[in-house]
Amino acid sequence: MSTSLRVQCSSSPSPALSFLSSASSSFHSSSPKFSIFSTVCVSVKPVVSTITCSSVQQSQVSVVNGRIDGQVVERSEIRLGLPSKGRMADDTLDLLKDCQLFVKKINPRQYVAEIPQLSNLQVWFQRPKDIVRQLLTGDLDLGIVGFDTVNEYGKGDEDLIIVHDALEYGDCHLSLAIPQYGDFENINSIRELAQMPQWTEEKPLRVATGFTYLGPKFMKENGLKHVTFSTFDGALEAQPAMGSADAILDLVSSGTTLKENNLKEIEGGVVLESQAVLVASRRSLNRKAVRVTTREILERLEAHLRAGGQFTVTANMRGFSAEEVAEKVLRQPLLSGLQIGASGVLVSPLTYIFDEEPPRWLQLVSKLEN
Repeated sequence: MSTSLRVQCSSSPSPALSFLSSASSSFHSSSPKFSIFSTVCVSVKPVVSTITCSSVQQSQVSVVNGRIDGQVVERSEIRLGLPSKGRMADDTLDLLKDCQLFVKKINPRQYVAEIPQLSNLQVWFQRPKDIVRQLLTGDLDLGIVGFDTVNEYGKGDEDLIIVHDALEYGDCHLSLAIPQYGDFENINSIRELAQMPQWTEEKPLRVATGFTYLGPKFMKENGLKHVTFSTFDGALEAQPAMGSADAILDLVSSGTTLKENNLKEIEGGVVLESQAVLVASRRSLNRKAVRVTTREILERLEAHLRAGGQFTVTANMRGFSAEEVAEKVLRQPLLSGLQIGASGVLVSPLTYIFDEEPPRWLQLVSKLEN
């Protein structure tokens, strides 16, 4: 946990939107970090957008899957895809709200919404797998889904680019699980599973899964040649006990459900770690408007997530200068109870920590240039 001690020197900020900015040096030691700084108010002027209208000569073209003659249709609006239901949907809306991005539905029965803080942006509620598919067809520009969904339905397509890879919710991993009993009782690794002699072309290892792209790819990479896959909509954990499958490949959070169904994970059996990510279409990011909106969303996400677990400690301390106050602070490495002559101590959680250039934005720009 990082904290900062503030000696506030300014008068009350103006009603205009303002941000707190560090104005003097930070003092470091092996103890928590404290900063002595004044308050600077920066007013933010509204951005005026100019819309240029031009006539377009009509011509006969074919439109297929959101494309014209194989090209993505140029849209004026920017489209963001969000999960339509479930825990992922609720957590996504909560995160955006914490970033002061409020999703407003004009009609609760419709699948389209807006975020007033982002002009010219449409929000479309879709199933996560459809969000990835529509990013590839050009019907969406941005989306928030699980990393596992990007990999399963994106199938390695280079047009998909991860903008933020750790939104800190939806944590799970895609893993292979086998029974704890019978022929598998002493099998504890993917290597041992691959070396079991009973898997032949006539009698392959039967795996129940919903991941029909990642599953075969993972098995092949790990030397399992004789494998068949069956797809189920749910309750995969029951399939080995029913005799429908020998193993399952599914998302695991706590692992409790596996244990309750006498299944176990094995060493080397994790396909990938997953959590919610912000993903974009590389082609869409060629549009300036999409880049501007993407940066705005990314800055808010980065600033809010970076502030998690951070606190500001404000206290009144006597001293003739900031240097004298800092010296008093540094004399107390542990700052037990801030008993250093301070009064009116306030401890506040931070909501945002903004960088001049968000690291992930710089990474994104670098990817787009390569």
